Formats: sequence, C-alpha cells, structure tokens
Amino acid sequence: MPKFIIEVDHEAETQACARTVQVFLATGSHYLTHADWGCLDGVHTAWMTVEADSKEQARSIVPPALRRQARVTALNTFSAEQIDEILAQHGSDGRA
Repeated sequence: MPKFIIEVDHEAETQACARTVQVFLATGSHYLTHADWGCLDGVHTAWMTVEADSKEQARSIVPPALRRQARVTALNTFSAEQIDEILAQHGSDGRA
C-alpha cells in the first residue's frame, strides 16, 4: 500500500500551538494521537506517516479545519539497481 507523510504547520504562538495539538488529540484517531511534533524545537509542524490508497485518502485523515494547510507527500524507496538504471538512461555511470 502506498505510504505518505503528512505535514501540518501551525502558528508559533503558544495558544495556537496548544489548540492545534488539542484538535489532533480530541479526534481519537490513532494517526493523529501519535503524530510527531517539532514545537519544542521551534518547528511548529506535526508529522504523520500513513499508509493510504491515495493522497486524497491520506489528506482525509487530517481534521477538516486543518486539511487545507496540510502537505501530503507520497513516499518511495529506491534500490541500487533502480538508481543504476536511472543513471544509465541519463548517460552517467554514477561516479561523482
């Protein structure tokens, strides 16, 4: 199943930060209650890695009030073989 990272930024003010966290926790959703936060390090963002059928399904995990500002990115991995093939197709042998 495809994997996505969801990032939800919020304002740095203490009340805005606390309200956003409260919205997440109040949902009871496993994903939202287990979000990772950067607030204590000055990065006012929540991150969740989820498996979903589509970007739209991943976005639907975010509370409605925060969906518009959420950034959803499809994640992938690469094998050494895939990278070798990509480099070969573009005329590079992979050496720096």
